[in-house]
Order: sequence, then C-alpha cells, then structure tokens
Amino acid sequence: MTDFSYQLYSSRNFPPLDQTLEMLQRNGYVQVEGYGAVYGDAAATKAALDAHNLTMPSGHFSIDLLEQEEQKVLDIAGTLGMKAIYCPHLAVDLRPADAAGWSAFGERLEAAHATYSKAGYVFGWHNHDFEFKALADGSIPQKLIFDAAPSISWEADIAWIIRGGADPFQWIEDHGSRITAVHVKDIAAQGQNTNEDGWADVGYGTVDWKALTSALKDTPVKYFIMEHDNPSDDERFARRSIATVKAF
Repeated sequence: MTDFSYQLYSSRNFPPLDQTLEMLQRNGYVQVEGYGAVYGDAAATKAALDAHNLTMPSGHFSIDLLEQEEQKVLDIAGTLGMKAIYCPHLAVDLRPADAAGWSAFGERLEAAHATYSKAGYVFGWHNHDFEFKALADGSIPQKLIFDAAPSISWEADIAWIIRGGADPFQWIEDHGSRITAVHVKDIAAQGQNTNEDGWADVGYGTVDWKALTSALKDTPVKYFIMEHDNPSDDERFARRSIATVKAF
C-alpha cells in the first residue's frame, strides 16, 4: 500500500478543482477518484491532473448514467485514463423495500458489469450504510446484491459499513475476494465533529484502520481512497489522513 488516492467529492465545497489538485500533490497524493461534478469537461480535467502529476484510476458513475448513457461513461473513463468504474449510490426514493427488489437491483449491476468489463474496466458497487440494515424478512440488502451479482467488484466503504451496524472485519472475511478498492475514512467519537456530520480525519476517530489495513492485505484491493463526506477544512483532512496511513 503505497499510492494513496483521494475522492474529489471530499473537496466539493472548496473550489476550484485546480487548487484542490495542487493541494493534493503538495500533500503526497498521486491518485484521485472522480465523481460527476468533475466530468463536465473531461479533457480539461485530464489536463489539470497531468499538470499536477496525478492520475484518476477510478471513478463514480450514477446508475442512470451507467445504464442509459454507456458510451458517455466509456468516453469519460477513457479520456481520464480510468481502470475501475464504481456505481456509488442509490437515491432514497429508488431503494427497494423488499428482498426481491434488492435482488433485481443486483441483477442490474451484474448486467452493467457485463458491459464495462467487456470494455476492459473493473466494475463494482460502492456501499453506504443502508445496504447493511436488515429488511422486514431479516435479509441484508448488501448480501442480496452480491448473490444476484456474482461478478461485480466491491469498493468497500468501511466507515459506512460500521454506521450501518455491521462488522467490517466479518464482511472483509466473507467477501474480501471482491474488494478492489476501499474508502478510507473515520468516524468521530460520539458527540464530536457535529459540524462535520460526525466524520473524522483518518486516525483521529474511532475506526481501527491499522487492524483493518492488516485484514485487507489478503484481498485484491488496489486503491486506498481517502474520503471525508463533509470536512470543514479539506487540506487538514487530506494532510492528516495520508500521514496516518503512511505510518502503518
């Protein structure tokens, strides 16, 4: 684990992008992960990445874009030099209410995998917390997704697994063979960092990243991506987080 990435969503409230890229280069990052807002002019984003010696090996694309505008996704990913494409979220009003619905969603991800893997990309799902909350029948949406989508990779967002009430070590043990990327973020102690939605800089919260890093060594994970959903100071987050993981 040497090349650390940074989810650019973490700096969405600190424009412009070029300033963010300069900050990341200065703090020792060599990779970033893209999301929708940086794809508007992919060629300009690529030029900015090149200017700061950064690459974008992975990116997030919405399920709508993935299913309805395949060529657009492929053009963006190709322009930016991506190797891995992840579906990052499912809006509240689109989330299934029962096991059959989640299985059907898994089948949609499996179909997307067929499209993007054929084009040479790793394709997977990035979790939040809602996939780990049991349905009325006791089934777990994330398990239903995996069962219905045997081929997809997993970008494991560890902190969201914990917030969903699940044990990340058990999920790594059971499904680690799928993990190609990990979101590295931390959860503040109860009642702290309320202005940052209860998140923390990596190493300054309650998540045992040293033990998790050790557990992840037996998986095919390639990308370790720093993320904070709402930092009050993105450079503080970027600087302190990379220092923490580099010390492991």
